[in-house]
Amino acid sequence: MLALQEALESIRAFMASGGPVLIAIAILLFFMWTLIFERIWYYRGGLRRDVRTAMDAWEARTERKSWTAKKIREKLISEVSLKVDQNNSLIATCVAMCPFLGLLGTVYGMIEVFQVLSYTGGGDARAMADGVAKATIPTLAGMVAAISGVFGQTYVNRKAERENQLLEDHLTMDH
Repeated sequence: MLALQEALESIRAFMASGGPVLIAIAILLFFMWTLIFERIWYYRGGLRRDVRTAMDAWEARTERKSWTAKKIREKLISEVSLKVDQNNSLIATCVAMCPFLGLLGTVYGMIEVFQVLSYTGGGDARAMADGVAKATIPTLAGMVAAISGVFGQTYVNRKAERENQLLEDHLTMDH
């Protein structure tokens, strides 16, 4: 229990040292990873049901070589692909926003440094160091959040491409 309290206190101190922009980065990071985990969950469960539904509809057809059959196949693939690719662009947007929020934190911290300079005339190095910390910590957090999101996004995109290709391969036009 003591270790948990110490960990929570460390997190609180880190969040306080980075200023309010760090809270926005944390919220964005939580949202981004929620979307990534939702996609992983879908690929492990709901995707099978959607692929089975499309394959059953395709297998129920007796004729698969006409123009109409090709269009129906394209429709089935498109419907599943929409579900497979759902939220991928939103994940990419979150990944792209993380460094920008970090830069916003940099600007916020530097404004604090300039305020200290204007009040003290540059004589209070400790107060200036606090502003510099508030400038660099959100930048670091934004970059770390973006890098972690790139790994999740890459996994999700590769899985989506593979699943879309597998569906196209399963819906054969052989008879």
